[in-house]
Parts: sequence; structure tokens; C-alpha cells
Amino acid sequence: MAINSLLIGAAAIGVTLLYASHRDLRERRVPFRTWYPMIAIGAPCTAWFYASLFGTAPSRALLLLALSIVLAAAFHLFGRLGFIGGADAWALVFITLLLPAFPATPLLGDTLPGFFPLPMLVNAGVAALLAPVGIYLGNVKRRARGPLIARLRGYPVTVDEITDGRVFGFLMEDISDEGGELRRRFLTLRESIGGMVRDTRLYTRELRLSPEEYTAELALIRRASPVWIAAGIPFIVPLTAGFFATLVLGDTLFLSLAPAGGG
Repeated sequence: MAINSLLIGAAAIGVTLLYASHRDLRERRVPFRTWYPMIAIGAPCTAWFYASLFGTAPSRALLLLALSIVLAAAFHLFGRLGFIGGADAWALVFITLLLPAFPATPLLGDTLPGFFPLPMLVNAGVAALLAPVGIYLGNVKRRARGPLIARLRGYPVTVDEITDGRVFGFLMEDISDEGGELRRRFLTLRESIGGMVRDTRLYTRELRLSPEEYTAELALIRRASPVWIAAGIPFIVPLTAGFFATLVLGDTLFLSLAPAGGG
């Protein structure tokens, strides 16, 4: 009965993650106020969960509380150090603190101590690894031609899709005008990473919001259109997928590693 108090908090988290994913995909930013309703709804549910659990299983309550505090502190530190995005860090911190245990028994069963955040993180990682497969299948559907690595990372778009805000990512091609002749090539992975480190990547958001600063670049893109952009899926999207997958399926990693039949 005590664990069911987390169902309300889980619902609030799920709705918030869907909204945050939408914002991050559309604008590449998630205002901190996005988390306020989730905290307001989830915090009392989590407090009630711990109060009930301390009355019936104090050792388990202490274990879950300790695990939540340590992991949330680690996520916060990762965010401060820039290892993960700010929105991703806050999402992980709040989920870890607000949903320490499974709110209901998942389809594949529960595992003691039933600590929800760790399997959620594993499932989010799996979802992130599957994202290139989805991008590739999308390119197969649109019959896009290009190197395999490009078809796994991004897709071709028109200049109108960029300026209208229908697509988001960064340019995967080096486009130049050499004596009136248009030259283009795909950036190598090393060049792409170098651009990220030096902050020289050309993002569609910049082209859309400040076209007057990129008139030459937009002119080249218009001549070369369609051009390839990397999808640049923010981690909060696979995190949302991992959240719902964990709610429904459970600790998939533990169950896959457990001996058949539990022997």
C-alpha cells in the first residue's frame, strides 16, 4: 500500500518528462520552472512513501534514502562539471529523489531493493544507443543517400525547414564556394567533435534565430539544399523513453543477467 503512493508522483514525472523532451527538441533548452509542478506533486508522495516504509521496513527505507541521496549528488556534480546537460542533470536528480522505488510491480517482476533510478538509467542508455537505428530507418524511408555514418547520425533537410524551425541539429557538411563552384563534403567525426569542443558547430537554431549573422552560410545552404544535419537528440529524450520502459518492464539488466529459472 505504501509504495502505491508513488504512483501519483510517477505520473507527474512522466508528464513533465514528455513536456521537457518537447521543449528540448524544439528549443534546446528546458527552463528550471518546468520541474516545479512535478516537485510540488511528487515530494509529498515521496514523503508519505518513506513515512509508511519506515514504519514497516526501516532498513529498506534507509537503504533507498541513502542510495537516492548519493546518486542524486553524483548527477548534480556531473551537471556542474559539464559531463551532462543542465536539464538532463536536474531531471536525473529529481527523478532519483522523488521516485526511489517502483510505484507498482512491473511486467517482468521486481528486484530487491527495487531501486528505480539505476535500471531507469540503464534503459535510457539502451534507448540512446537505439536512436541511430531509428534515424537510419527514417533515412531508408525517405530514400536518402549518403555515407552510412551520416545516415546513422542525421538526415537531409532543406533551407526552408531550417529557417521555419521544423528541424533541429547541426550541419554535418562543409560547404564552400570555390571560384563560383559549389564544393561540399561530410565532416569527419574528428572534425565534428573538434567543432563541438571549439564551439564552432553551425546549429540550425542559430540560423533560424539570427539569419542576419549567417547570410553567407544560408546562401550556401540554399544553393546546396538539401543539406545534411546531425539529429543531435538531447539525452532527456532517451531518458524519457527509459523512464517509461522501466515503469512497464522493470530492471531489464538484472533480469537478463539472472540465471534461467533463478537457480
